[in-house]
Amino acid sequence: MKSVGKIIGVNGNMVTVEVTGTVSMNEVGYILVDDKKLKSEVIRILGNTCQMQVFEMTKGIRIGDSVEFSDELLAVELGPGLLKQVYDGLQNPLPELAEAAGFFLERGIYLKALDREVEWDFTPIAKVGDSVEKADTLGSVPEGPFVHQIMVPFNYLKKYSVKSIKEAGKYKVDDVIAVLEDEKGNTFDVKMYFEWPVKRAIDCYSERLKPTKPMVTKVRLVDTFLPVALGGTYCIPGPFGAGKTVLQQVTSKNAEVDIVIVAACGERAGEVVETLKEFPELIDPKTGNSLMERTVIICNTSSMPVASREASVYTAVTIAEYYRQMGLNVLLLADSTSRWAQAMREMSGRLEEIPGEEAFPAYLESVIAGFYERAGIVRLKDGREGSVTIGGTVSPAGGNFEEPVTQATLKVVGAFHGLSRERSDARKYPAIDPMDSWSKYPSVLNVDAVNYARKILFRGGEIEAMMKVVGEEGTALSDFTIYLKSDFLDAVYLQQNSFDPVDAAVIVDRQKHIFAYILEIMGAEFSFEDKDEARIFFNALRQAFIDYNGVEWKTDEFYKREKAMLETLNEKKVGLDSTAAELLKVGV
Repeated sequence: MKSVGKIIGVNGNMVTVEVTGTVSMNEVGYILVDDKKLKSEVIRILGNTCQMQVFEMTKGIRIGDSVEFSDELLAVELGPGLLKQVYDGLQNPLPELAEAAGFFLERGIYLKALDREVEWDFTPIAKVGDSVEKADTLGSVPEGPFVHQIMVPFNYLKKYSVKSIKEAGKYKVDDVIAVLEDEKGNTFDVKMYFEWPVKRAIDCYSERLKPTKPMVTKVRLVDTFLPVALGGTYCIPGPFGAGKTVLQQVTSKNAEVDIVIVAACGERAGEVVETLKEFPELIDPKTGNSLMERTVIICNTSSMPVASREASVYTAVTIAEYYRQMGLNVLLLADSTSRWAQAMREMSGRLEEIPGEEAFPAYLESVIAGFYERAGIVRLKDGREGSVTIGGTVSPAGGNFEEPVTQATLKVVGAFHGLSRERSDARKYPAIDPMDSWSKYPSVLNVDAVNYARKILFRGGEIEAMMKVVGEEGTALSDFTIYLKSDFLDAVYLQQNSFDPVDAAVIVDRQKHIFAYILEIMGAEFSFEDKDEARIFFNALRQAFIDYNGVEWKTDEFYKREKAMLETLNEKKVGLDSTAAELLKVGV
């Protein structure tokens, strides 16, 4: 028998309930008010009372209102039909929700996440009499460009034999496609979908691997200097307007992954509207079709309180883990985890917990770590590999990277792409600061060659800072030349035009080809009479290289621009230092 309760306290979107029966942490309950059921989650249990966060506006809730507990944890539906969907944080499909509720979304309306009327072409793989266990494949259906595996539900804990399985044909997700039998003769109906608690990681794999394979983003600055690994984690902190969302959209379009999940856990205004408008129109360079065919978007509506931000983060990562279990590579982009942390801070205050730094809960670091730890590359039982890569943006007030959310995130991620207000204001995009940012993952290029270029970049930054004090006239020509090399590297390689159809996405082969010339320029010795001559030369070389970046790879025009760039370079080049020469001999 399911438990019931009465409300004895209301504090914003948190209610205190006196319970008759038993309840569990993260159990879902429904508050009965104005003929509606408002979805809530148990977040603390104290004796015969519990405290619940309400995922709806709490207007009209009164002392004495009834609560019905579901005896189920906060969960999502997993099955075919997730791709191309736009969900809210509770996995309600937003287009259908808007159709059912009108322009202003009503509270208390909860829809099925997966369409029950769509028929899927099911092909059985398992046979009657086969022995199976959780996550084993029973059959498959086509879903967009992928083969969606219909698996034994992950919460089935025993070994089973297949008693019956449907023949190939069209079925709905609600149809029973197989019947399993355990050793005691109990039978279990398996449908195309099942539910899984969002706060529990999916771990139906045989081995967790170290992330070492690069996740190619086709952003030169990232792939070369600040790489991300498949199954790795990275964060993009930066002030408002520095380009976090644009960088995520570019990454989602061009990254070499199978599926992209966008969790707009904090951006509920203009940026989400822009995302919803642009994604269906973006063309997937892999397939030539809409990018939405391999994308899931999860965002909260303005009518939902901040508590739903937490739900959206866990909903997104659970869907990502589900597709990883099929051997696919999934990229999860969370924007922005600062809003999620602020939601935790608000709820912690209402729970009257002892606050940590800047009033965030004392357990902030462990919660953030728990989320990022659900990323990873894994080997499945059949030998295939799948991965979940998590990239989260952080919006620290005033761009202060010392604040608690940024610091807690930096302790657990493998790469830090810090956006700079100075670079953003100078229109240097992506506005990732190459001086402050770092990565623990291997580059797609030769690490020694990358480090050589990085030293030039850092030395040029030091000289630029010195020039601000002593002026250009107080700088030696040799130092001024290093500064010009550093500025050249920044302008032609670190910066990238996201609106240029060619320069927006650069494949690894082209990055290697271009970087070989960059390395030659960084190590070149030049004969300049004075600083003006050096400046004029590098300005001309920079323009020639930018023109070179903007033409299609390996076309006649490409080689024509390459020849013009080399002619400009050789006008003043008189030699090459030994380190650069050796690196070029080895190859980038």
